[in-house]
Amino acid sequence: MAFPLTLLDLAGSVALLLWGVHMVQTGVQRALGARLRTVLGTGLRNRLTAFLAGVGITAILQSSTAMGLMVTGFAAGGLVDLVPALAVMLGANVGTTLIVQALSFDVAQIAPVLVLMGFLMFRRASAGPRDFGRVLIGLGLMLMALRQLLELVTPFEDAPSLRLLLGAVATEPVLDVVLAAGLTWAAHSSVAVVLLVMSLAAKGVVPPHAAFALVLGANLGTAFNPVLEGAAGADPAAKRVPLGNLLGRAAGVVAALALLHPVGRLMVVMEPSASRAVADFHTLFNIALAAVFLPLLRPYAALLRRWLPVRVDVADPSRPMYLDPAAHETPVVALGGAAREALRLADVLEAMLQGLRNALERDDRHRVGEAKRLDDVLDKLDTAIKAYLTALDPEAMAEADHRRAQEVLAFALNMEHAGDVVDKNLLGLAAKKIRRGLVFPKDRQAELLGAVDRLIANTRAAASLFVTGDVRVARLLASEKETFRDMEAQATTAHFERLRSGRIETAETSALHLDILRDLKRVNTHLVAAAAYPVLEGKGELLPNRLRQAGVDGETMQDRGR
Repeated sequence: MAFPLTLLDLAGSVALLLWGVHMVQTGVQRALGARLRTVLGTGLRNRLTAFLAGVGITAILQSSTAMGLMVTGFAAGGLVDLVPALAVMLGANVGTTLIVQALSFDVAQIAPVLVLMGFLMFRRASAGPRDFGRVLIGLGLMLMALRQLLELVTPFEDAPSLRLLLGAVATEPVLDVVLAAGLTWAAHSSVAVVLLVMSLAAKGVVPPHAAFALVLGANLGTAFNPVLEGAAGADPAAKRVPLGNLLGRAAGVVAALALLHPVGRLMVVMEPSASRAVADFHTLFNIALAAVFLPLLRPYAALLRRWLPVRVDVADPSRPMYLDPAAHETPVVALGGAAREALRLADVLEAMLQGLRNALERDDRHRVGEAKRLDDVLDKLDTAIKAYLTALDPEAMAEADHRRAQEVLAFALNMEHAGDVVDKNLLGLAAKKIRRGLVFPKDRQAELLGAVDRLIANTRAAASLFVTGDVRVARLLASEKETFRDMEAQATTAHFERLRSGRIETAETSALHLDILRDLKRVNTHLVAAAAYPVLEGKGELLPNRLRQAGVDGETMQDRGR
């Protein structure tokens, strides 16, 4: 076969290997992502349980990058201390070696069986079997790709030019490390690169010492992804976990390079199979790294805190804090960040309502201006959340993920619309009251302030409901629509009575009072739609409309026209 065609086949085999790894990762994430995240959260109590959780979950998830994103999110949110977070990453490094160990044996013969079983499961209608079918197909494709790589490399293993090139590479272990680190960063998978090195070593294309150096590079390269692809300009403290993991691996690689020749000779003597020796070296390196660093995590964490202190400067309130671009690879993590960002909208809306209350109570023009500027914060955060969620890969999301994404979008949209009502209507009415020097009677002033206080309480309830999804809170929040409708009806009746009295001053303040109540009711409607309706609809407690059926009324529209 011509050499250019062989290179094309080789590139296709590598692509098939990467796609198989991707299918395994996405299948596991869609099937077990939320549960794995819950298990991880409960395991982050001390460094030992955190290490074991990192080993087990990463062995299932097959992505140390996804694990790093989860742990980084926990640490950045203050949900876990830095020491157990670093222990999880040490465990994740060991966990990624387990599938390499499994695939280092001659199991290529079962690849068609795995693909067939995965295909049959993927054809099932339910989501669970489809996701596990995706995992089996991915494993089968990985085994097929490895077997094809061996077949492609065999005819060229004795080529003089190739031997000369690889001989030059073998004498430069630092070059091997840099090359493998770059490939791993580009492929986003240390598993795929190590499996590729195993295939080359099995045919003798890469000598053992060069293969071990390439494995060290793969371990280093996979630690670059969380560091380089994190949110730009984020708090330096949020970089402690990924950067601590990178520095630890870099130190391990330097030490392993210094001991490469004696350790390499020992590995070759202990394991005659070249592919098995590569897999064992990969596992041994990560276990040794964990054994060295686990007892030193506390002083190491203190050093990271000193290097990367928490930023104390006042942040731009319109800048997203939890929309990490690197989390796009793990939708369950990305949705959690988007939900946290959406809760900030409720906080901003509450601040706008508090500014409105102060303006109505104290006739403070300054409060009106401050509250109006907060609407720009709402608009920017809402736009950022929408752009972030629409950038997620729909194929990597389970049905529950799609449902949660719609809930986050609905919450953000309604909060932004509620802010528009406050900005364009309510604050304008407050400014009009101040500008004209209007004074409400004490009873109407108390009624307006009470309504605003009630709306602030409903905003807090909506934020709480968005997190908990408690149907009881949803019913209470939905019932607030009736309360505000009654307020408006009573104010409308009282307004017409004042008009009949003929007092111009009373009529003007009465109309302003009624307009404010109507717009407060509109804001409350958006709060109910943001949080209560999605929960009630999911429980089947929300009617399609509020119209009574024709049979219940006893007449139809045609009957009424007769």
